[in-house]
Amino acid sequence: MRLAPLLALPPIALGLAAAAWMVSTAPGPAQVTDAAPAVAVRVVTVMAQDIRPTATVWGNLRAADRWIAVAQVQGEVIWRHPDLEPGRLIVAQTDVLRIDPTEYELALAQARADLAALTAEAAQLTAEAANTARILALEQARLTLAEADLTRIRALTAQGTTPQTRADEAERATLLARRTVAEFENGLALVPSRQARITAQTARTTAAIDRAQQALSRTTLTTPYDVRIAEVSAELYQTVAPGQAIIRGDGLASVEVVAHLPLETFRRLVGDLPAGTSAMDRLRDGPTAQMSVIVSPLSDPSQLWTGQVARIEGALDARARTVPVVVTIDNPYLDAAPPGRMPLVPNMQVQVTFTGMALPGKFMIPASALHGTTVRIANDQDRLELRLVTPAFVQDGQVIVSDGLVSGDRVVLDDIVPALPDLPLAPVEASQ
Repeated sequence: MRLAPLLALPPIALGLAAAAWMVSTAPGPAQVTDAAPAVAVRVVTVMAQDIRPTATVWGNLRAADRWIAVAQVQGEVIWRHPDLEPGRLIVAQTDVLRIDPTEYELALAQARADLAALTAEAAQLTAEAANTARILALEQARLTLAEADLTRIRALTAQGTTPQTRADEAERATLLARRTVAEFENGLALVPSRQARITAQTARTTAAIDRAQQALSRTTLTTPYDVRIAEVSAELYQTVAPGQAIIRGDGLASVEVVAHLPLETFRRLVGDLPAGTSAMDRLRDGPTAQMSVIVSPLSDPSQLWTGQVARIEGALDARARTVPVVVTIDNPYLDAAPPGRMPLVPNMQVQVTFTGMALPGKFMIPASALHGTTVRIANDQDRLELRLVTPAFVQDGQVIVSDGLVSGDRVVLDDIVPALPDLPLAPVEASQ
């Protein structure tokens, strides 16, 4: 019974020895000496370029020229143009409405009659002055004779050869002649004042004629330019009063839209003006010279119209604090062929696209390639480099970078997790 454990020892020892031999003679674990595998990524090679900033806003059209015909005289409407109805087009210099001119024709006739009377009175005064001057000359000659006769008779009376009564008669004749001469001289002296009065009355009557002619001309309303009638508030045989708005119409030469641009966008579009430009020049000429505009109706964006910046309104929008830029589009009816191509008419909603001055030396990358302020670059050794950049603005899904990139940089488009510096890359140029 004691010999059984002893008999089992040789097989166990033999197994242990075989295991030790196998372990000692087995090869060691394999050593991994290769580098980490490169990550395949899409890249785009960027180049510095001149980039023109753009901005798109929306607005409603309005007529650039609006005609409001206001009655300047009172009277009854006696005639209306057949096309004087809302929506009708009327060409320039067309008579569209007449007010009864009878009262003003009578006033003009009366003023002209008064002027004719004054003209006749002036001619009569001229003739009277000439006649008075001739009679005065005769009376002065008679006075001279009377005074000489008086002197002679006084001498004879003093000698006693002529009675005193004869001297008294000569004295009375001389005084009468002097009185007559004085009367004619006074009459001539009044001629200038009478002429001045006639001149003043003539000027007043001439002004009355001009006023009557002006009032008469205002009895007919005429379109100043090609218009589309918007509103008519006077009917036939209706009496209108001065100051009453009768017709409202929109000019056909141009339309305009107020585009509200954010302040930063406006600054970007205008860019930097030349040195020495005054503040007034910046407000008056800068935006017009440095921005181009394309306008298209929202109902059909394929229709394109060229606009121009006409002016900047005097204040920012009270609520949005945006810059109100007034864009004018000339010839809004050019090539119009409804319903295919509609003209630009007031209250039509349009899309306004501004293009500003070119910004030199800028880079454009997809927005997905920017991570905060960092861009991932595949360097010359095809390893990942994290680069800090200065983004300027976003435009059409692209980020405009002003600093941090150089021409020839390969910007990584794909997301890498984790994005570790010096990570091996297998860059593939993405199709543009």
